[in-house]
Amino acid sequence: VPQHVWRINLDTPEEAQHNLSFGAADRWWEQTDLTKLILASNKLQSLSEDVRLLPALTVLDVHDNQLTSLPSALGQLENLQKLDVSHNKVRSLPEELLRLPRLRSLFLQHNELSHLPQGLGQLLSLEELDVSNNQLTEIPTSFALLINLVRLNLACNQLKDLPADLRAMKSLRQLDCTKNYLEVVPPELATMASLEQLYLRKNKLRSLPEFPSCKLLKELHAGENQIEILNAESLEHLNSLSVLELRDNKIKAVPEEITLLQKLERLDLANNDISRLPYTLGNLPQLKFLALEGNPLRTIRRDLLEKGTQELLKYLRSKIQDADPASREEPPVTAMTLPSQCRLNMHAITSLKLLEYSEQQVLEIPGDVFDAVGATPVATVNFSKNQLGEVPPRIVELKDSVCDVNLGFNKISSVSLELCRLHKLTHLDLRNNILTSLPEEMEALTKLQIINLAFNRFKVFPSVLYQLPALETILLSNNQVGSVDPVQLRGMERLGTLDLQNNDLLQVPPELGTCENLRTLLLEGNPFRVPRAALLAKGTAAVLEYLRSRIPS
Repeated sequence: VPQHVWRINLDTPEEAQHNLSFGAADRWWEQTDLTKLILASNKLQSLSEDVRLLPALTVLDVHDNQLTSLPSALGQLENLQKLDVSHNKVRSLPEELLRLPRLRSLFLQHNELSHLPQGLGQLLSLEELDVSNNQLTEIPTSFALLINLVRLNLACNQLKDLPADLRAMKSLRQLDCTKNYLEVVPPELATMASLEQLYLRKNKLRSLPEFPSCKLLKELHAGENQIEILNAESLEHLNSLSVLELRDNKIKAVPEEITLLQKLERLDLANNDISRLPYTLGNLPQLKFLALEGNPLRTIRRDLLEKGTQELLKYLRSKIQDADPASREEPPVTAMTLPSQCRLNMHAITSLKLLEYSEQQVLEIPGDVFDAVGATPVATVNFSKNQLGEVPPRIVELKDSVCDVNLGFNKISSVSLELCRLHKLTHLDLRNNILTSLPEEMEALTKLQIINLAFNRFKVFPSVLYQLPALETILLSNNQVGSVDPVQLRGMERLGTLDLQNNDLLQVPPELGTCENLRTLLLEGNPFRVPRAALLAKGTAAVLEYLRSRIPS
């Protein structure tokens, strides 16, 4: 790299020595510091430590060169947001790289990395990390600290397992583990609530994990493994799945529960050992692509397979009616008609342990809804988007099993004592109601981890929340809260997320900076003067550090 590139911020341009009349475009003394440097697709074998002379860089792109190492001076580029070192011959990363507080995108694919530094989790702003096509055999446990990471690519390495700690990556939407040596997927991975795309192709998996929390998972790619059994439990929670790719495995049967995947658009089961299909597959409303070639199917002729997905689905549907002529006249047994003509999904109650009666605009939940539960241990209740004026009293009947209750988008003005008796509750959603306070009896909810009180009418921070030891997340944005008690908050050892955006906070107590467990503190949209908006934009760690510096000594 020519030396004058590194010195571009420092040196006066050459033409300034000769030219005495400057046009507006030539005012070199008004130039701003260099922010982007692209050196891609050259033949660089090393980068100079002089890179530190460009402290304003936000983008450094050196992909497709012949670099074997990186300069430690990279650690001084504290404004760097994107670093692309892909397609080089880098064998290890300098520790100094871990000091980049604003780094959002780090591209390291196609290098010769055999390990990653343990401290990689210090890059707290990281949203995108690609380490595919290296020689990695393990992932540092500190990855769990990357709670803002949205995309993680680990494809084409030599990984035999994944650390269970990855579940702490609360923002992760895309995880690519294609072409490794994974034999199992840690069950903890299945609790990643934000995950939308999961790639597990070309590994050594014998089964799929259950996915109890992956309600947003849209794509699951697990072709070219050694999966023999497709369990109903692996499918029943995947309400959002649109692509399921399981080609080139050893699957022998498809469970009836596949029909729970109501949003499925593509199903690839080619080259397995499937001999028969559930005819109900024909009822999947969104299915546009179904691949079945290379299976020993007995009930479906080959010429039918060649006619395409729509003909195949039509054939399967006709078989349902042949098998059960009565099904044409009667409603299916999985639906129960209520007086309000709303159908209650009995299958969801028995299989998914889900009681759902949302978006009906009712003033109260009909008794039949609770009657339908019977002895089923319902875990999740969704009564959101109605016109409820109070918490349905009969909800107390579910107290021994229910752990997730959604009463959002109603007109509830107070929390009833019945709700306070749901002692197994871990998630409570009361957003968009007209609440002004919470009863002290709520301290009985000792297992509550997440509470959403956004868009209500709280003028005071509900004091009972300080008494809930398991609380990890408090969402209280868009209320009229005027103050918080930092001493009490500090006692909440598990609290990691506190959202107080758009309230009436006139000041932020400096002692809040001592709440060291807080990973996400959101304060935008309040009338306080300090900390200023520019500081808030730097993120939670910077805000807490600033607050600590203001504590009177």
